Amino acid sequence: MTQENVAVNGSSRVPPQEIADILRERIRAGELKAGDRLPTQAELAEEFGVERGTVRQALRALQEDGLLSNVSKGSPPRIAEPAPAREEPRPTTVGLAPRLTEAFSTAHVRIDAVCLTAESLMPALSEPVRHIHEGRIRPESIDVRLLLPSRRINLAFPVPVEGRDGTDGPVHERWLTQRNAQARVLRHNLLALRATHGVEVRVSFRALPFTPPVKLYLLNGEEALIGYYLLTRREEEWESHTLEMYDALGAQSLLFPFVERGGRRERAFVEESQKWFDALWETITTDLTLS
Repeated sequence: MTQENVAVNGSSRVPPQEIADILRERIRAGELKAGDRLPTQAELAEEFGVERGTVRQALRALQEDGLLSNVSKGSPPRIAEPAPAREEPRPTTVGLAPRLTEAFSTAHVRIDAVCLTAESLMPALSEPVRHIHEGRIRPESIDVRLLLPSRRINLAFPVPVEGRDGTDGPVHERWLTQRNAQARVLRHNLLALRATHGVEVRVSFRALPFTPPVKLYLLNGEEALIGYYLLTRREEEWESHTLEMYDALGAQSLLFPFVERGGRRERAFVEESQKWFDALWETITTDLTLS
């Protein structure tokens, strides 16, 4: 032990975080492998020259990071199995459907989403719905809540390249038509599971008073997928109009996954994202009518 870590009375000043970092490095280097037991708290306290309370704080930090399992007072904890490798961020069109299918494998499914339209969510949900029809999964209940921009606001995007068309221009009307049509199909496909498979289904919509700059999907309160809307200038023919607009490439947005079991930081992101969604749902949003 270095001189700087020893107090005048001979007791150690090694902080819990330093002990946790040393043990974390031993796990990373393979000195401690998955399934191995840690030394006892008494042995660790003797090794580092600290009180057992300091060791307990260090072990608690490792537990919060998902590195320890079988943590109890009766025996030393074991090194946890490594978390399953997760896929790299993928475009929404590729990455969303398999994550939803896994989420639908539970008995009680809860999907919360914030997005500009249901352009990506609608086709992605067809995958778990197909699995239900094939008998591969059988949830007892499905609760989907979707936050979409209000029809009454001036959107930040999509907007005309030249000026803004407010809530009655063709760019806004095109977005509104797509928003409503996609949400109706999504609701119809899910509610149909009541009649075909006896699944308890609830689909709810609320209107946001702003344009979301990101898309967020929360799966069973255990996983958060977030993607940034990327804007581009493009043209589209719509009802005899040639629309030159700045629009979002939602389907191409990379989804970044965060899972509750992925450690303290990821768990905090999932929890805070769920709190953010719930607060919006319960406060400043309003009833949304698909008309």
